[in-house]
Amino acid sequence: MERDLTWRIIDVPYDDPRARDLRRQLDDDLGARYDGFHGDEPDERRRARARALATHPDEIVATLIALVARAGADEAPAGHVILRRLGDEWEIKRLIVAPAFRGLGIARGLMSAALDAARGDGAERVILQTGLQQPESLALYTSMGFSRIPVYEPYAETMPRSVCFALPL
Repeated sequence: MERDLTWRIIDVPYDDPRARDLRRQLDDDLGARYDGFHGDEPDERRRARARALATHPDEIVATLIALVARAGADEAPAGHVILRRLGDEWEIKRLIVAPAFRGLGIARGLMSAALDAARGDGAERVILQTGLQQPESLALYTSMGFSRIPVYEPYAETMPRSVCFALPL
């Protein structure tokens, strides 16, 4: 892929079809990465984990997507991130960059835009949850100044091996 493509970030409704498609791609990727990670566990625990991971539209502060400009074609949706309220906290959720568009700085751009939205909404810090099977995410968050924190709810019970981070703003 050409590295001189241009891209921009826009705020869209949570149910925007481009955002939904990128979240589906993320689900597919995470499903493959974590296949077997939790071992043989009861269905109720799997359902509880799905509830913990669910993002409810009424909690959403911003749904951001990155669009890449391609010569002679419509812009292509390339990345996605959500900023949501989790109780008194602001949380980053559902960061993905489609494989064809990785290496362009889009993930860092999406994170920066989400952090700007949090600051604009009065956040004093932002938290996020990720996992050991996502080394690219771990490297990105560390490089952006996030520090590890204990696993927080709603993840502590169903995903105690999560890797959680916070960034003071």
